[in-house]
Amino acid sequence: MTWEEIQHHYPHQWLLAEAIKAFSESGRRIVEQLSVISTFPDSVTAMQGYKQLHRESPERELYVFHTDREKLEIYERNWLGIRGVR
Repeated sequence: MTWEEIQHHYPHQWLLAEAIKAFSESGRRIVEQLSVISTFPDSVTAMQGYKQLHRESPERELYVFHTDREKLEIYERNWLGIRGVR
């Protein structure tokens, strides 16, 4: 689903999502398609879900987002080997 579709189907929620179709451009990660894995009542629980799944499958491109965010802005931080979300 696109970010707009996710916002429509999951309003005002914390989500654990996986990038299905994405690419890098000018230090940013552009995510065109996402798959929602789980919803959570708060950010702490969402991050716990992220950590557990990341330990099990570190190769997956996982993110925690709140659907009130207008658009996704994901900045790559290659010096740490991780991506940051703003």
